[in-house]
Amino acid sequence: MKIGLLARIEAKPEYADKVEGLLRDALQLAREEEHTVTWFAFRENATTFGIFDTFEDEAGRTGHLQGRIAAALMEAAPTMLSSPPDIRPVDLLAVKLP
Repeated sequence: MKIGLLARIEAKPEYADKVEGLLRDALQLAREEEHTVTWFAFRENATTFGIFDTFEDEAGRTGHLQGRIAAALMEAAPTMLSSPPDIRPVDLLAVKLP
């Protein structure tokens, strides 16, 4: 794992539970992505969520950004999110896994 993505997702309060469900359901999609090494969805507070995922190379990261999880987020954005997802590429400096 050399690179990743960090996404911050701000839900409209009335859609927070639906956004949580969307992220929980996205786990299966992440499992199907051959080039996504690790994938984490998390909740920061009542309306703020996030995704952190890692990849071996830029092709894997680009493929993920063009995949079904990103499409589902963008589809949900106008209705369920208070702003578009803030998705940032990151370089991994150090990693500890079990």
